[in-house]
Amino acid sequence: MRQLTFVKPGQLEWWDVPRPKLAGPGEAIVRPLTVARCDLDTMIVAGRTPLRGPFALGHEFVAEIVELGEAVGGLQPKQRVIVPFQISCGVCANCLSGLTGSCGAVPSLSAFGMAPLSGTEYGGALSDFVRVPFAAAMLVPIPDSVSADVLASGADNLPDGWRTVAPHLATRPGARVLIVGGGVPSVGLYAVAAAVALGSEEVVYTDWNQQRLQLAASLGAVTRELKPEAGMRIFGQFPITVDASGDPAGLSLAVRSVAPGGVCTSPSIYFSDSTPMPLLAMYTRGVTFVTGRVNSRAALPTIVELVAAGRLSPDPITTRKVRFSAAAEAMLDPGPKVVFHNDAV
Repeated sequence: MRQLTFVKPGQLEWWDVPRPKLAGPGEAIVRPLTVARCDLDTMIVAGRTPLRGPFALGHEFVAEIVELGEAVGGLQPKQRVIVPFQISCGVCANCLSGLTGSCGAVPSLSAFGMAPLSGTEYGGALSDFVRVPFAAAMLVPIPDSVSADVLASGADNLPDGWRTVAPHLATRPGARVLIVGGGVPSVGLYAVAAAVALGSEEVVYTDWNQQRLQLAASLGAVTRELKPEAGMRIFGQFPITVDASGDPAGLSLAVRSVAPGGVCTSPSIYFSDSTPMPLLAMYTRGVTFVTGRVNSRAALPTIVELVAAGRLSPDPITTRKVRFSAAAEAMLDPGPKVVFHNDAV
């Protein structure tokens, strides 16, 4: 079968590799239907991460079940499912507590499309077929009424944006939200969509990129253009802020904008050994700072329900749709979200 392989920065190749087979009764073989480019994929291909090839690329996808192990219940062939990017067994202590990104049954950081993180090649979404361990625990069916395109990013970036605002709006209903965009562009925009859907009285989105500002405005945000050369100006104090900037200056802005007793969540990845933090500003106002990898499987049922009900609309954030065969060329498209369609289906 074909597999899009990250060889080195700037070099992606379609490799012919063996088709995966079931390795146990609890597994599934799925055929990717739509694959979304994760914000991290862009960084990998551009050489802005420590990950080194070769390895199978892609980890955000909706797939069709092709084959099921004899012990897999509750699923059936030809069913459409979201495949969470992190491998999780569903029964260990971490999984049962919602930490599905830190499953104790597999090597740390086990995921599709990022083999160097765990040292295990689970395959990539930009392939003809993918083997899914722990199928009953991992796979999330999507309703027939929902397009696969809409939930293509449900494996990672959509839940990542969701978790930056959802738990905090649950304890602070209607709270104002500030989102500093940039470095993880689609995650910041998904955070906008989630905050609007969950009833924030005002969602402010700030960025230097005009396309993303326009998208945020179309989602219901008030937009403020960032002008780094003029310094990072605070736009007020907010009970909830999000650092999706991937930049120390944006991180500082998000933290310094938190109202007393508020919370800042950073889904950005900082690869440097140390990152400056405005700790005095946090200390004097009692700011809670949250960072870490999203536990996507735990968040997905609620997200799918809201999308199916028409309350959450992630589709406008997708700026380009192409076939698998164009994936290598489109991987560095400047838009915030690219979705690839399997041209073999």
